[in-house]
Amino acid sequence: MSSNAVRTTVVNEGIRLAVFESGNPDGDPIVLVHGWPDTHDLWSHIVPQLEDRFRVISYDSRGAGESTVPTEQSAYKLARLASDFYAVADAVSPDAPVHVLAHDWGAVEVWEAAAQPRAKDRIRSYTSISGPNLDHLGKWSQSRLRTPTLTGIKQVLAQVRASWYTVTFHIPLLAKLRIKRQFAKGWPAFLEEFSGVDPSLVTQNPTLWSDATNGTNLYRANILPILGNPRDRHIDIPVHLIVNTEDVAVRPYHYDDTGKWVKDLTRNDIPAGHWSPISHADDIARLTREFIDSLDARAGQGTNISL
Repeated sequence: MSSNAVRTTVVNEGIRLAVFESGNPDGDPIVLVHGWPDTHDLWSHIVPQLEDRFRVISYDSRGAGESTVPTEQSAYKLARLASDFYAVADAVSPDAPVHVLAHDWGAVEVWEAAAQPRAKDRIRSYTSISGPNLDHLGKWSQSRLRTPTLTGIKQVLAQVRASWYTVTFHIPLLAKLRIKRQFAKGWPAFLEEFSGVDPSLVTQNPTLWSDATNGTNLYRANILPILGNPRDRHIDIPVHLIVNTEDVAVRPYHYDDTGKWVKDLTRNDIPAGHWSPISHADDIARLTREFIDSLDARAGQGTNISL
């Protein structure tokens, strides 16, 4: 995070969210949303590459970093996390829509926000990295199982294998044991092994262990209820997928159906693992800027980008 970032607090549903802003005060606002078990510091290599043009806003999600940690599982439902996002967006840019860049569970949360009617007025664009729309993922899985093909079955099984760790996260004691074992060598070493990240690029947040444990409520509150009964979730704002082709947690092929749900979709694949905001920060920043540039160009030509 920029050393010049200004910290403020946004309160939503009694949750105090730590918000950090830097960059061009006259630039378009872009909100960065981190996932599990990160904090706003996930974006420390990307923020400097956006500050010349944008007002860059990031925040610690509920349960992480300097924000409030709810104890009840229901506080981590996607609807409430989407409400946090809108509270931050309304606070930092009440009169204009914001661009959004989100990763992992942050991306899952913003997918929830993007499906709401107010998204057309409050979200100018959405760039998603390694965080599926859970409803779209559920629909994708159902479609492959309902009309099975060898390729489809293989893809579903591959995603199930990639997500098997989430089973342990549904059992609090097992979740704690898995996290302790998984991160035993430290966060930089884990990211190197899991996602090919250079350890020298990684800073371990002081709240990592508690954030990781608290954040397992995200899995328990959302995965089974949504994947078991996925909703039709149509998205009317411009969406940009940055797909990490080497992501061992979120396999790339489940995005193949995203165009059925998103009217205005752009996709870029990069040869990166799950934590690409650290390992491939230059690519993420460049692709995000290029996507926003393309929208500005279309707007300048009189194209209705909201559709």
